[in-house]
Amino acid sequence: MHYQGIIAKYKELIDIPRDAEVVTLCEGNTPLIPVPKIIDALGGGFSLYIKYEGLNPTGSFKDRGMTAAITEAKSRGAETAICASTGNTAASAAAYSARASMRAIVIIPAGKVATGKLAGAIAYGADVIQIDGSFDDALTLVVQISEKHPIALVNSLNPYRLQGQKSGAFEMCDALGRAPDWLALPVGNAGNITAYWMGFKQYHSLKNTGLPQVLGVQAAGAAPLVLGHPVEHPETIATAIRIGKPARGEQAIAAAEESNGRIISVSDDEILAAQRLLAYSGIWVEPASAAGIAGLKKEIDSGRFDPKGKTIVTVCTGHGLKDPNVITDNFKKPKILPATLAALEKEILHG
Repeated sequence: MHYQGIIAKYKELIDIPRDAEVVTLCEGNTPLIPVPKIIDALGGGFSLYIKYEGLNPTGSFKDRGMTAAITEAKSRGAETAICASTGNTAASAAAYSARASMRAIVIIPAGKVATGKLAGAIAYGADVIQIDGSFDDALTLVVQISEKHPIALVNSLNPYRLQGQKSGAFEMCDALGRAPDWLALPVGNAGNITAYWMGFKQYHSLKNTGLPQVLGVQAAGAAPLVLGHPVEHPETIATAIRIGKPARGEQAIAAAEESNGRIISVSDDEILAAQRLLAYSGIWVEPASAAGIAGLKKEIDSGRFDPKGKTIVTVCTGHGLKDPNVITDNFKKPKILPATLAALEKEILHG
């Protein structure tokens, strides 16, 4: 039988209503990609893999949680789903709602969502509403409206989102035969780091796969968990993690501490450099997705982390097509040559 998504694969481990009709786009089953060039750039002597979540159906890790959240919502008769989003949740909620024949309403901060993500939400048929405020303002509003009306909230506050997203940890253990020594990943609203830690603990209790240490990475302009207080006006080029009041912040800190890991911040320049490093290994990710590599590099370069002999996995959460403007806005336009062999030879061979 062909692959049918994470709920079918891990149905005994994902806590959703057993009689629910599964809403799936065959999400999950994303590859662990070895990156020898990056290993060399970071000094060598360890194993490093990219868990490339950009290959999920809507181009981000959010699909893992959304299959569970929409399945549960549909099973109890919900006809409308709502979310606040910086982009990836919007596209995923819209796609899975369409799959379930439900209405999707997406609330976004005006001017703060990457074009590729907004286009996805629109393409899948969501009602997109911009507000003059931050993501945190949008999240407050959708919580309030879902409490007043029979509308399913599908942000990561929804516990079923975590049930789906934890499957990434199961897949890592299945692929490696055990948990990695370290897991590095971006931290925005903090649902993913919470879900991965949940998944690793669950798999370890069943299969003795071990537990990784967790390195969570925030953008310096949106680093409330590093600063120890909310950021009222978060700013970073990494739009997916431009969040000043993480909904799962306390759980993210607990995951880092329980794993003997930590949460750090990196600058936008460090994020963009890591994005280029990944691209030169053939993996194009949106800026936020490069935060894990940026954080890993920062820790190694500073001497705070010795990777020698370790197996490390970095989660890259979204595809580069989610936020192409970061590249195209700074792209040097190619030369226009005469359509002749001589001109082409001169350019290629002699520069």
